[in-house]
Amino acid sequence: ELRGPVLATSRHNTQRNAIGAHSGGYSIYRALAVVSKNVDEDHFPKLGMTTPVAQIGPFAAWHDPKCIVTFDPYGHAISEGFAPWLDRGYDIRPTIAVTKAHIELPECREALREGRLVADGKVLMADGQSFVTKAAIEPVWYLPGIAERFGVSEDALRQSIFKETNSMYPELITRRDLKLFLPPIGGLTVYIWGDPEKIPDESVELTCRVHDECNGSDVFGSDICTCRPYLTHAIEECIKTAQKGGTGICVYFRKEGRALGEVTKYLVYNMRKRQEGGDKASEYFNCTKEVAGVTDTRFQVLMPDVLHWLGVTKIHRFISMSDMKHDAIVNTGIKIEERVEIPPDMVPKDAQVEIAAKVFAGYHAGKSYEKAADGSTLDQVKGREYSATTEYVNSVEEGTGAEGTAQGQ
Repeated sequence: ELRGPVLATSRHNTQRNAIGAHSGGYSIYRALAVVSKNVDEDHFPKLGMTTPVAQIGPFAAWHDPKCIVTFDPYGHAISEGFAPWLDRGYDIRPTIAVTKAHIELPECREALREGRLVADGKVLMADGQSFVTKAAIEPVWYLPGIAERFGVSEDALRQSIFKETNSMYPELITRRDLKLFLPPIGGLTVYIWGDPEKIPDESVELTCRVHDECNGSDVFGSDICTCRPYLTHAIEECIKTAQKGGTGICVYFRKEGRALGEVTKYLVYNMRKRQEGGDKASEYFNCTKEVAGVTDTRFQVLMPDVLHWLGVTKIHRFISMSDMKHDAIVNTGIKIEERVEIPPDMVPKDAQVEIAAKVFAGYHAGKSYEKAADGSTLDQVKGREYSATTEYVNSVEEGTGAEGTAQGQ
């Protein structure tokens, strides 16, 4: 009752209390549907049977403006949280949806064949399918809280977004009273193996991976990075934890190419492969900076919000080597007991460059990796090289020359 719902539909402008539109960038496709007469502008969604299939929250963090500033923690519970507004005719839309699914990965079938996983008929089936609860979350930024996370003023944040979006959202400047912003960026998805209601119980084992989108690897299996192998390894560990009575979580953020975008990522690939001396671990981060002006814009300081939404206070096994993700999580008060690196035999040949560079830069190496002694040692870890040829008959024969391992050998 104190804070009220998020109101951002185009049906009633006088009801709006947020800048932007529901569904972020997908609102553009709705505009195309409207202008092409494929949807009735006055259509009102029937949400009666769309309520969550699992109980998540509420938790104390939902009411702490310092814990969750990137989305609406009540975005999946509009009827429970905002019934008085619905009764008065307000157009409130969900920004979170919680459902269930059976997912099937070839890596899980392989793990069954090799004996790393064992089907139990509950969490994991004999055909490799695993049972999950999953939640899709759209971003809803509380601008004062975002500004505080970055240590800047709200005015400076508004001015920067206004400028960098080419004045797309004038209300950032003209409506200082509107504190909510629905940015046109991708959201995130949470996959949960085991009982979601056990997550807040610190005595129950919790395995977790926070994964940032990599379409080339995650979907198509590109071997230039470790993204899909690490993700599938995390899923395997989540399944094992759930089978022991614990809970496994994989959070999948839409932050393609370190949130620089896929076009930028591919431009960086070309620079890495064509630079003098070839694709060297010593130049891994420098190439990104040369192209984009910065090495990373994922800003993990915003990432832990979803863990607080889930009620996480302790992670027993964190499936990540990232120091940035680890530090961002523990700095919000969540405890991490163990950090789990990707097994070396799962690192693709061309991705040795990535692992060597990241370990040298401070990523958690665990017992599996040794930090290169110096830059010259990093130079010994190389990926494939590409020339400037554009003819298929020539370029298809390129891509050889990967040598060295993440150990600098």
